[in-house]
Amino acid sequence: MHRHYNGLKTVLLLGGMWVVLLAIGWIIAGATRSSFFIILFAVIGLIGTAYSYWNSDKLAIRSMRAVPVSPQQAPAMYRIVEELSRRAEQPMPRLYIAPTMSPNAFATGRNPDNAAVCCTEGILQMLDERELRAVLGHELMHVYNRDILTSSVAAAVAGLITSAAQVLQFAAIFGGGRGDDNRGGNMLVGLLMAFLAPVAATVIQLAISRTREYDADEDGAKLTGDPLALASALRKIESGASQRPMNPENQKVVNTSHLMIANPFRGGAVSGLFRTHPSTDDRVQRLQNMARNGGFYGR
Repeated sequence: MHRHYNGLKTVLLLGGMWVVLLAIGWIIAGATRSSFFIILFAVIGLIGTAYSYWNSDKLAIRSMRAVPVSPQQAPAMYRIVEELSRRAEQPMPRLYIAPTMSPNAFATGRNPDNAAVCCTEGILQMLDERELRAVLGHELMHVYNRDILTSSVAAAVAGLITSAAQVLQFAAIFGGGRGDDNRGGNMLVGLLMAFLAPVAATVIQLAISRTREYDADEDGAKLTGDPLALASALRKIESGASQRPMNPENQKVVNTSHLMIANPFRGGAVSGLFRTHPSTDDRVQRLQNMARNGGFYGR
C-alpha cells in the first residue's frame, strides 16, 4: 500500500464513475422502459476502450510528432533508461524525442513490452542528468504501474457517461416516466442528472489522473533513490512550460496532455478540481517529505 493510499483512492474513484453510470442507466430504463441504450453505449465504450488502450503508444507519439532516436542520437537518455529498466527488471522501452522546446515528458504503452518514453527537446536541454534521470524514473513507473490501462478505462467510462447523459435528456423530456402524475418530477430529475453527470465524470477522471501522478512520483523516486532531483525537475518544468507552453487549441496535444509529467499549458485560474495534474507545490512537498523520512539524499 502506498503511503498516501493512492491505489485505494483510484479504486474508489473508478467505483464512483460506475455508480454515476448505473444511476443514469436506471433513470433511462425507467423513462424509456428499455435498457437498449445502456447496452448499446456499453458495447461502444468497450470497443473504444480496447482500441485506445491497444494503440495508446501510437496515438500519443503521433500527436506529438515525435521521432524515434538511437543511442548515438540521445546517449544520456538511452544510458539512463537502460540502467533504470535493468534495475526494475523490465524490458527496455522505445525512446522518442518530440520537436518542441516546451519542456515535458511522457510514457505510454499497454504494457512494459510495448512501452514508449518520449522527451521533448526542451526538457533535454533544460534539465541536468540527475534531474532527467528522476523524470525518466517517474515515466517508467507509469508503465510499470499499468497507468495507461487505468486512464483508458476512466476515459472510456467518462465518455460513456456523457453519451448516456445526452440520451437521458431526450428520455426525460419525451419519455416522462410511467404516468402523467410523476412526469414533471422525472423530467426534472433526468435533466438535472444529465447536466451534472458529465461534470462529475470529468472531475473523477481528472482526480484519477492526479492520483496516478502521486504514485509515479513516489515509485519513481524509489526507483532512482533521489526524490529531491524529481522535485527540482518539477520546479524547472513548471517554469519552463509557463514560458513556452504548448498550444491548447491543438486537440491532439490536449488529448495527450494528461500523460505528461506536468501541465503543458500556461497556468491560469483553473479550479483544482479541473486540473489534469496535482499542483507542483504539493508534489514537491511530498517528495521533500519522502527525502527526509526515507533517508534519500540524492547522488
